[in-house]
Amino acid sequence: WLIMGFAALGNRQRTWELLNMINPLNHAKDAATIAQYKVEPYVMAADVYAESLHKGRGGWTWYTGSAGWMYQLITESFIGLKKEGDRLYFKPCLPAEWPWVKITYRHNETFYSITLNNSENGSTKIIVDGVEKDFVQLIDDGGRHEVEVGGKEFAKV
Repeated sequence: WLIMGFAALGNRQRTWELLNMINPLNHAKDAATIAQYKVEPYVMAADVYAESLHKGRGGWTWYTGSAGWMYQLITESFIGLKKEGDRLYFKPCLPAEWPWVKITYRHNETFYSITLNNSENGSTKIIVDGVEKDFVQLIDDGGRHEVEVGGKEFAKV
């Protein structure tokens, strides 16, 4: 929740630092971190112990609440994808060094190819199939739709 708070404040650097800190993959970078963490690096641990005897060791793995909150953190706070009814809104909090994020969102039989262009000013201008919109209206037409968030003022690499 702390990371979600920093994302809500728009603090991109701190959000990214903290997200990296709790990412279980970062506890498996080498043999030493694996030996310290002692649990599966592909499972979200509910606890990482700070007590000196077990410092850095994961606990309560396969704890579904932690995985669900991590999913929500990444999807809604970090990537900034918010679904309200049949509409998508965006408020990304990506690190400055990321030029963009591309995701595919499936709504029933319809696919949305979404490019989130990172911006210094936090612009969330939305272009759906070449037309500027305030949000993405989800429809189930079985097609594919192109969505660009951020606008043309951001260079793609």
